[in-house]
Amino acid sequence: MTGRRVAIVGGGIAGLAAANRLRELARGGPPVEVALFEAGDHLGGNVGTEHAGGFTMERGADCFITEKPWAMALCDRIGIREQMIGTCEGDRRTLVLHAGKLHPLPEGFLMLAPTDMRALARSPLFSPLGKLRMALDLVLPRGPGGDETLGSFVRRRLGREALERAADPLVGGIYTADPDRLSVAATMPRFLELERQHRSLILGLRARATAPVERSAAGARYGLFASHARGMGGVIDAVAARVQDAVRLHAAVEGLARDGGAWRFRAGGEAVTADAVIVAAPAGPAAALLGDVDPVLAQALAGIEYASSATVTLGFDAPGVEAALTGFGFVVPEVERSPLVACTFASRKFPGRAPAGHALMRAFVGGARHPERADLDDDALVAMVRAELGRVLGITAAPVIVRVRRYRRAMPQYGVGHLDRVSTIEARAAALPGLALAGAAYRGVGLPDCIRSGETAAELVWAMPAGRLSAAG
Repeated sequence: MTGRRVAIVGGGIAGLAAANRLRELARGGPPVEVALFEAGDHLGGNVGTEHAGGFTMERGADCFITEKPWAMALCDRIGIREQMIGTCEGDRRTLVLHAGKLHPLPEGFLMLAPTDMRALARSPLFSPLGKLRMALDLVLPRGPGGDETLGSFVRRRLGREALERAADPLVGGIYTADPDRLSVAATMPRFLELERQHRSLILGLRARATAPVERSAAGARYGLFASHARGMGGVIDAVAARVQDAVRLHAAVEGLARDGGAWRFRAGGEAVTADAVIVAAPAGPAAALLGDVDPVLAQALAGIEYASSATVTLGFDAPGVEAALTGFGFVVPEVERSPLVACTFASRKFPGRAPAGHALMRAFVGGARHPERADLDDDALVAMVRAELGRVLGITAAPVIVRVRRYRRAMPQYGVGHLDRVSTIEARAAALPGLALAGAAYRGVGLPDCIRSGETAAELVWAMPAGRLSAAG
């Protein structure tokens, strides 16, 4: 690759990771000119941090999982590893709202299934019949294989209570989704593989849970999570600083088209020509950009659904509030009919998120089941959240700081058949010289997945021979 220009559409973490990776590759090879176009006024998409009144408040994700190595590897390469922190020691628990009260997940309950049957037997979260039904997983045969909904998979292996009281709030909460519409192959492939290899999920999890952090975990494996000491915006800032000269803000891309061996479009009122384009935008905008280039590809992209949600962040200066909190937060099953999807106790999860003597929490509302809640005005959202926190936690103190954020069509929904759709998208993109796709729409919504997607796109663009550019998903 000699002296080519690569345009990146979208300044979220996938686009930033792609730009940074191209710069890294260029240090040991032919030059490449990188231009990153972001329609908005800031980089990082929904990932970022606000500091106010001594509080550290996240705009989006508050951490990433280190089990997927791509995010921490990036932190190593950009020199911020020493600035990364783990979750607070001690009460690393997830609680579940059941019958109006909070109950800890049984020790060893990993997302969908239990591993410690004695801890399960002691748990008040499940009924005796529900516990017996989960234990049947030990003797049930393997399923037929193939994709199915997450809801169908958990009911088949572990029963209705395991779905309603654990898998639904834990996994559905990650995607702000309905488990009866999520693809288990696209969202929880690990559990399909456990069934294939070990027949029983419980036996399979036991066989793989060799580390202490795995054996004692419940729900989210908090010992595997990391964040920046000053919030996740610190990661965005560090990556952005390495590619700042390539960034064009307030530069929405329009009219993407192939012209001979090049790509042409307009951005920020200017005409742009590039040898390759990495589209790191959500599937909907990507479909709009590619509609005239490949209508079939655009249709496949447009078929990826997205959910809308909102968060309400509340900071308190009241000793009684912190005393009312246990664990790192709680998740809410749909059957509870609560307006909340989940609530994170930020000041208990990571150090330095609130001043001494204060508490900080963030409540999540909306999602695929109740998108209308994200459209409530700020006052109505805050009142709804405060009333529910009063009911569940007994918190009546007035917050000293409030932030409301909305995420409209921000979370891709991996429905049944999603991986087949992605294969179609990848095949169509691969047939277009100079096109690469990256982002959360394809093979993972977490920060590490998006970073891997952006870096893979950059590496494929870098590796293509003259006159032949390729695609990544």
